[in-house]
Amino acid sequence: MPALRVGMIGIGFMGAAHSQGWRVAPRFFDLPLDVEMAVLVGRDESRTEAAARKWGWSETSTDWRSLLQRDDIDLIDIVTPGDTHAEIAIAALEAGKHVLCEKPLANTVEEAQRMAAAAEKAAAKGVYAMVGFTYRRVPAAVLARNLVAEGAVGEIRQVRANYLQDWLVDADAPLTWRMKKELAGSGALGDIGAHAIDLAQFITGQRLTTVSGMLETFVKSRPLLLESTGLSGTASTERGDVTVDDLALFTGRFDGGAVGSFEATRFSTGRKNAFRIEVAGSTGALSFDLEDMNVLRVYDRTAPADRQGFTRVIVTEPEHPYMADWWPTGHMIGYEHGFSHQARDLVLAIANGSQPEPSFADGLQVQQVLRAVEASAESGSAWIPIA
Repeated sequence: MPALRVGMIGIGFMGAAHSQGWRVAPRFFDLPLDVEMAVLVGRDESRTEAAARKWGWSETSTDWRSLLQRDDIDLIDIVTPGDTHAEIAIAALEAGKHVLCEKPLANTVEEAQRMAAAAEKAAAKGVYAMVGFTYRRVPAAVLARNLVAEGAVGEIRQVRANYLQDWLVDADAPLTWRMKKELAGSGALGDIGAHAIDLAQFITGQRLTTVSGMLETFVKSRPLLLESTGLSGTASTERGDVTVDDLALFTGRFDGGAVGSFEATRFSTGRKNAFRIEVAGSTGALSFDLEDMNVLRVYDRTAPADRQGFTRVIVTEPEHPYMADWWPTGHMIGYEHGFSHQARDLVLAIANGSQPEPSFADGLQVQQVLRAVEASAESGSAWIPIA
């Protein structure tokens, strides 16, 4: 088979997740290209070499630009902090490399616009870019989208999306790059709120048009890390300013007439990774919870009154999205499988010469929503239209 040789830039948490996806997808899905985990790039040579051995990459480098000059690299996977996304992605696309970029697409709308323009130009030459909103690849979430498209809930009236974490509740947790606006772009809003925005729009098939919201930073300063990387190490007694939000709350209107409420927080004590989305319509409702990710709850309001109630659908049948290539009915899959599905879909799109989704244009639209929420918070919760 023709090869698809991947170079991945970044060795943190998302590096492990994406590596799992690239490693596993070709072994379970019948792919038209032979995926090769060619080069892993990180700033620290020894840590990068250790990560490559652990995750299964053939080579390592400390210079991402060197990958763009290599004819034996076909795709660049970007799992670095947000402040580097635009530079790397645009350079890779201009060098004729396909690109997978973690969400959110960029730190600013302006960066995202340049990335989307570069992707559109590259696509005309058969070079494709995709943004990594991985929860689109959870089978239960895809089933929810399919049911909505089939009319299972009727006219969509209300959407509720909450993404709750608590890893910053400790006021003495160290200051990492995720709490610095110049590196992360935003806090809970962009980190996990972007997922809520994208999945709500994906499931409903509608786009947000206006938003009104507020942002809050509960802990204004945190201990600095002694290591210059800012990624790990012992905290010092000196503190630095937190320049992003800890909590984002906003409401919005969709272009199909629905209204939505959104919450993204890293201060929800006791909640580790609770991502919940519910769609309520004129004839039914759907409810998805990432902490019970193999289940979709479906309500049919047209059923006889004595049989109404949410039905718990176990999404493990071979008829369900992605599931035919995994385990027998009733055997569950986990968080990491979304990254295998992401790799599968991207490889198929590249092989077919079609635009993978979500595109950089989709990523730009989410970035515009994030910026509108920030503008609303700055103005005191005014309604702000999405550009």
